Amino acid sequence: MLTKAERTKQFILETAAPLYNEKGISGVSIDDVLEATKLTKGCIYGHFAGKDDLSQQVIEYSLRNLTEKLTTLVMREKSAKDKITTFIDFYKNPINTFIAGGCPIFNTAVEADDNFPEIKKKVALSLLAGQKELSNILQQGIDNGEFSSKLNPARFAFKMVAAIEGGTVMCRTIDSAQPMYELVNDLKEELNQYSL
Repeated sequence: MLTKAERTKQFILETAAPLYNEKGISGVSIDDVLEATKLTKGCIYGHFAGKDDLSQQVIEYSLRNLTEKLTTLVMREKSAKDKITTFIDFYKNPINTFIAGGCPIFNTAVEADDNFPEIKKKVALSLLAGQKELSNILQQGIDNGEFSSKLNPARFAFKMVAAIEGGTVMCRTIDSAQPMYELVNDLKEELNQYSL
C-alpha cells in the first residue's frame, strides 16, 4: 500500500510522462507540470530536487512503464514465435500509441543524444536490455525447435527494434500508420522463413 506522499509522487510521474513524451525534456517546464497536475510548486519540489531530477525520474518511469507493459504481454505467450509476434504487433499502430506522443524510447533517445548524457545512458540500457531479451526469446525458439539455427538471434532482434523505432518516427511524421502495418507484416514474414 502506497503512502499518501508516494501516491502523490506517482500521480506527478504519471501526469508528467505524456508531457515529456510529446514536448521533450527541454520543452517541458515546471509550469507545464503544475498546470497538468493542479499541484503547487512546493508540492512538486517536495518530491523532486528540481527540473533535472523530475526529468530523470519521469523518463525512468516512462521507460519502466513501457517495459513492464510490453513484457507482460509478451510473457503471456507460450511459444517463442508468439512472443516475438506479440512484440511486433505492440507497435503496429504508431499513430495511436499507449502513451501520447509516440515511443518514449525513441523520443528520449533523440533528444538525450547530445544534451542529456545521464538520460542517454538510461535509454541505452533500456534498448540493450530489450534487444537482449528478444535475442534470448529467439534463441529459445531455436533451442526448442521452433526456428532454424540459420536465424541469428542478436541480428534479428536488432533489426526488429531498429525497424520498428525508425518506422514509428517516420509514420508519425507522415501521419500514416499504413507503412507500419506493411513493415510489421514484413518482419513476421521474415521470421516465418526461419520457422520449422
